[in-house]
Amino acid sequence: MAATNLYKLHVLSTPSIICPAHLPNTRSLVPRKGAREGRLSVLQIRCSFPVNFDTIVPRRSEHYKYQPTIWDYDFIESLESSFVGGTYANQTEKLKEEVRFMLKETSDQVVKLELIDTLERLGVGYLFEGEIKKSLEDIDDDDDKLWINESLYSTALTFRILRQHGYEVSAGAFEEFKDENGHFKESLISDVKGLLSLYEAAHVVCEGEIILDDAREFTRKHLNDLEGNVKANLAKQASRSLEIPLHWRMVRAEARWYMDLYEEEEGMNPALLELAKLDFNMVQAVLLKDLKSMSRWWRNLGVAAKLSFARDRLVESFLWSVGISYEPEYELFREWLTKVMNFVLIIDDIYDVYGFLEELEIFTDAVERWDHKLMNNLPYYMKVCFLALYNTTNEMAYETLKEQGMDILPYLTKSWANFIKAMLQEAKWCKQGYTPSLGEYLDNGWLSSSGSVFLVHAFFATKQKIKPEVLEGLEKNHQLLKYSSMMFRLSNDLATSSAELERGDVASSIFCYMSETKASEAEARNYIRGLMLDSWKKLNSSISESPFDLSFINLSLNLARTSLFIYENGDGLGVEDSKSKDHILSLIVNPVEK
Repeated sequence: MAATNLYKLHVLSTPSIICPAHLPNTRSLVPRKGAREGRLSVLQIRCSFPVNFDTIVPRRSEHYKYQPTIWDYDFIESLESSFVGGTYANQTEKLKEEVRFMLKETSDQVVKLELIDTLERLGVGYLFEGEIKKSLEDIDDDDDKLWINESLYSTALTFRILRQHGYEVSAGAFEEFKDENGHFKESLISDVKGLLSLYEAAHVVCEGEIILDDAREFTRKHLNDLEGNVKANLAKQASRSLEIPLHWRMVRAEARWYMDLYEEEEGMNPALLELAKLDFNMVQAVLLKDLKSMSRWWRNLGVAAKLSFARDRLVESFLWSVGISYEPEYELFREWLTKVMNFVLIIDDIYDVYGFLEELEIFTDAVERWDHKLMNNLPYYMKVCFLALYNTTNEMAYETLKEQGMDILPYLTKSWANFIKAMLQEAKWCKQGYTPSLGEYLDNGWLSSSGSVFLVHAFFATKQKIKPEVLEGLEKNHQLLKYSSMMFRLSNDLATSSAELERGDVASSIFCYMSETKASEAEARNYIRGLMLDSWKKLNSSISESPFDLSFINLSLNLARTSLFIYENGDGLGVEDSKSKDHILSLIVNPVEK
């Protein structure tokens, strides 16, 4: 026997406005006490199965619709890359041997670090993980730490690269470059290369490192005021870094941008450039194959056709996965993350623009219990979403159990439950017209960003080492997960707050700050940018305290970087504009010209 559910409907005027014929098996139809004609009233309706709300009141999505996808899936599935086959693999192997020889034979520490930095910026550092690790271990094991007394450029370069690879390095290395008053020496102003190196190093700052905060402000001021005969390539790098520092950039997009710059660099190594271009195109062939597979999955799933109110953003979802990890061996990771993002977007649209609160509460309960039997209490559109999510997630867990002997379903389902409960909280705030404080909003908002869902799935999809302290970190949302998710939330808010206000959402970090402090929107945006810097500090600080391996740390950092990239020019998921199309074409479809 179907359960009896209590629904509260907001309707205009008196109960007679609702035709009982629309309410099968209605047990009672009771107006709220005090309801008067022409006023917004609440009716309590007891039904033996869920009411078809669409026949009673319009949904918010009637007034706010996303555009259909600009991508033709027949076109996506027809794409081919010519960069496959043994010839390209043989060329790559020869070039890799040349680079390995360079890394092994280079004795000058600064030259070796420049080589490592160039390899990583060109996107081929992953091909030399072992060699890079050995080189950095040797530098870190140097008890004399002679690099601290070198030039500003080399000190900052060494500091940044060691920190980015998880080594604990003291920011006291930069005391050497301060005067007797505790300020950075004015004589450094003429050293543009050194200033830029220090600026980049200052962005691997941890909490409480005032010297790096000072370094960031000092270098920013003087890089903004560059004068005189500055080399063109150096000026371009400074300009780009002032927009977004190297530590914050999406790795794959940086590789594509840096290739063009490196080609014009004095002392450019042809072997490095050839390897970078060839590897980029060969990796792109793998990514294209992955995307075509995801396109077939998405079309066969059929959810987009059934839930036309939700965003159909398969290609952009795949770009997210590429931003977090593009390495060829992480094919399973990209598959899982693309699937996760598609469900995140659908669920986000259900909670933000389509679902009634009473429906959302039932859906949240079904996900939290992970019980398909509760589907009977859901409206049709939610049944479609829930069962697709349920089957897809169970399939992921089954494949992992079969191949690795571990039941990961509790971790996956808990990440979904945490995300969806946070979404429900935002829906309740919206329904109540309640504006939370900024602190209250962010305590919930980092979870509603869905970042922790991505990272939990990423952990298992990349087959990380399983240790008790690592599983505890996943279960309790370690700071690494929290602050990469916080970056996701703040980046999203900066890009989408205007559209959310337009459709009636009250909760975004910008709006909450404006409401709490009576600040202007411009002031609120500046404040949120400051919070982003604070979140990066916390994220950097969490690395040294993390039980996770460097590979997972990098996935977490890449989530933050990809968030900044996707939302850099607006809502890269809500609106498919020419910029987002260009990103996809340049990173996934069009090869680099050799």
